Amino acid sequence: MNCLQTWPEPIVRVQSLVESGIRKLPNRYIKPPNQRPQTTTLLNPLQEDINIPVISLQDLFTGDESLRKATMASISSACSEWGFFQVVNHGVDPELMKRVRDTWHEFFELPVEAKQLYANSPDTYEGYGSRLGVEKGALLDWSDYFFLHFMPLSLRKQEKWPSIPNSCRTLITEYGNEMVRLCGTLMKILSLNLGLEEDHLQKALGGENNDIGACLRVNFYPKCPQPDLTLGLSSHSDPGGITLLLPDENVPGLQVRRGNNWITVKPVPNSFIVNIGDQIQVLSNAIYKSVEHRVIVNSEKDRVSLALFFNPKSDLIIEPLKQLVTKGRPAMYPAMTFNEYRLYVRMKGPCGKSQLESLKSLRS
Repeated sequence: MNCLQTWPEPIVRVQSLVESGIRKLPNRYIKPPNQRPQTTTLLNPLQEDINIPVISLQDLFTGDESLRKATMASISSACSEWGFFQVVNHGVDPELMKRVRDTWHEFFELPVEAKQLYANSPDTYEGYGSRLGVEKGALLDWSDYFFLHFMPLSLRKQEKWPSIPNSCRTLITEYGNEMVRLCGTLMKILSLNLGLEEDHLQKALGGENNDIGACLRVNFYPKCPQPDLTLGLSSHSDPGGITLLLPDENVPGLQVRRGNNWITVKPVPNSFIVNIGDQIQVLSNAIYKSVEHRVIVNSEKDRVSLALFFNPKSDLIIEPLKQLVTKGRPAMYPAMTFNEYRLYVRMKGPCGKSQLESLKSLRS
């Protein structure tokens, strides 16, 4: 892990670039023509009517079994066909969602000197950051972020969390607990939909919540002078289990790959965006699929989103579940720990689905 101790070049805060008044993007942020939003986004006007599935979880908790099964079927279809869906009526207080989003807006509005107290390094990424990956000379994304560990408790270090605004640490704890609870509910549904016992996927990721990994990345995408030339976050699939994203309802930015096109997600009020990570694709033997996604930026408005990653225990071996391996559907991926898998991501940064696809060659 020595290669992950320091960043390869001096760190530049994207927010500071904007505040300096620049009108042209530095070359480090300009994407190749085939990766720029205006050349790869679906231009068909019918795209305005396309969105990822929106699913209400309310019927999961009623006594009507037919409604419960219909909701579960909708989730199963979204996991296999889209890899993404939005959930509403999920049981998380909308006021909590608003407060935590507003608090992180306040953090990123602090002077850079106050935020620099939390500057991170690539060994854990925990803290205030502005790049992913340690490849020297790599093209960079137009974003800053704050990354922190929430679970397991042995990695939770609240002294590394922002102390300003004053409510931040308390809100992170309250919000994190709600996210872990909601992830647990979704994992049960995914397990049952795969024909497994309801706790099977949870156990496959490490068992109890105290062993499973959960981390939060708060993304800050400053307004950009040339948004048609760059991305807030390059195309990637999430390396972990599942992700819960609290989007910015006022500034859309998330795009999901659908075939050869990019669909801009339209956030529904008080919703979470759920997406399947690479480890669930491996465990399900590709019945459920992680999907490439990216973030575009805006010329007039900043954008904040919160991503809670629900991940396997770091040293746990992950491989296709034997119940989902058959003669007609042999195991598609080799056994590998989550630590081994995400090391690639930490070194290279976002790289589409190249890591997961490369594992298939190890089986042949």
